[in-house]
Amino acid sequence: MTSGRRAQGNAGARPAVAAGCCALALVLLLAGSGSVAQARLSENSNQVAYLAGLGLRASHDAAAATGPVAARTARCAASMSSVGSTRVAVAALVRRNAVIRKAPEGGASVIARFGRFNVDGFRQVFAVFGKHSGSGCSTDWYRVELPILPNGTTGWVRAWAVETYPVRSRIAVDLSQRRLRVFRAGRLVLATAVAVGSSATPTPLGRFFVNERYVLPDARGPFGPNALGISAHSNVLQHVWVDDGPIGIHGTNEPWSIGRAASHGCIRVANDVMRRLFRLAPAGTPVIVET
Repeated sequence: MTSGRRAQGNAGARPAVAAGCCALALVLLLAGSGSVAQARLSENSNQVAYLAGLGLRASHDAAAATGPVAARTARCAASMSSVGSTRVAVAALVRRNAVIRKAPEGGASVIARFGRFNVDGFRQVFAVFGKHSGSGCSTDWYRVELPILPNGTTGWVRAWAVETYPVRSRIAVDLSQRRLRVFRAGRLVLATAVAVGSSATPTPLGRFFVNERYVLPDARGPFGPNALGISAHSNVLQHVWVDDGPIGIHGTNEPWSIGRAASHGCIRVANDVMRRLFRLAPAGTPVIVET
C-alpha cells in the first residue's frame, strides 16, 4: 500500500498501482496503461494487485458520499465540535482538489494539497475528527487526519472540497496480545490472532484509518488474498522503503507467523480471516493500534 504518501502536488491519478504491504522495495513497475501494476515487494516477490474500491455497502454505509453528517443547528455563532463516535466514524473523500491548512481560516498556512485520487489511483480519503461551523449556520471546515508523515498529522479542509460519509466499522489491534478485533456499530463481530512487527521493525502505535483496499488474484503470495493499506508509516523504515514505509493489514503465506512478532511492521492475519475482514473494512475505517 502506498497511497497518499506524497501529498504535495498529487492532484492527478496514476492509472494503477501494485499492492503493497509494509513496503515496496525500490521500484514500481507500471504494467502498461491497464488498471494493474506489478511491483517488487519487500519479500522479493512479484505480485499483481487490483484496486478494490471503497467497499461501502448501501445497506449499512453511505453508497455515495454526502455533505455534512451532523444536523445543522439554529445557532449561527462560529463554533468547533468533534465528529464521530466509537459506534460511527466519519470519513471524507476529496471532490476534486483539497488544500489542507493548519487552522480553519483561508489565510492559515498550508500543510498539504491532495487531488481526487492518490498516487496509486485510489480515491483520496481522510478520517474526519472535527468540524467548524461559521456564521452561515452550517459546517464550513472539517478537521481531518492525513495519510502523510508524521503519523497522526491533522489539518483543516474546506467543507465544499470533500464529501463525507459514515463508517460503522472500527478495527482495534492490541500489540501485546497480538490480537485484532473488529467492531460494527460498537458490537464485536470478529476477533483473531495476528502477527505484528518484530522488535527491530515494530508496528507503529496510534490512531489510523484504512485508505487503500486491494484484491490479490494469487492468494498464495506473501500478502494473501487481500490487503488493506492504512495511513500509518513505519517509524524505522520510512527513510529506507519507498513511500515513507507504508503499513498495511494483509493475509500471509506464512501462517506459522500468526501470533508472533515477525513482520516488518504490517499486521498479518490468516487468509480465511482476511477475506472476512476485507468485507468489514471500507475505506475510512478507523484502525487503533495500542499496546
